[in-house]
Formats: sequence, C-alpha cells, structure tokens
Amino acid sequence: LYFLNFGIYMHQGTIQFFHSTKGYGFVKDHADGLEYFIHLSGLREEVQQGDEVCFALEEGADGMHAVEVSLL
Repeated sequence: LYFLNFGIYMHQGTIQFFHSTKGYGFVKDHADGLEYFIHLSGLREEVQQGDEVCFALEEGADGMHAVEVSLL
C-alpha cells in the first residue's frame, strides 16, 4: 500500500527488528514483502519489533533504505 504524504510516496510495513542501542533495524514492506534497512536517523519516533509503520524509501550506499519512519 502506498499513499502520498507531502508529495512523497509512503509505504506501510511492520518493524521486523530494531536494536535501539546500535541504532538500526529492518522493516518489512506490506506491498512487496521486501525488508528495508532503517537507521536511527530515519526515525520520526521510537519504534519496536511488531510496530505498524509508514515510511519512504531512499537510495543509500548499500541500496534502498527506509526514512521518515513513523507509527501508524
């Protein structure tokens, strides 16, 4: 599922893993089933495993990663 938020395509997914001490984790996209890397700097609010979130995708050094991650 995608929707526009201030002109940005947002995805919906579930946090698969997030290590708050190390500052990274992964989110699984509901639409394509792929998992995307999340860095602490890409969070809008605190998340934990199992949370339903929306996020945008951005090209990074190692492929696409989730940014603007926020709880649904």
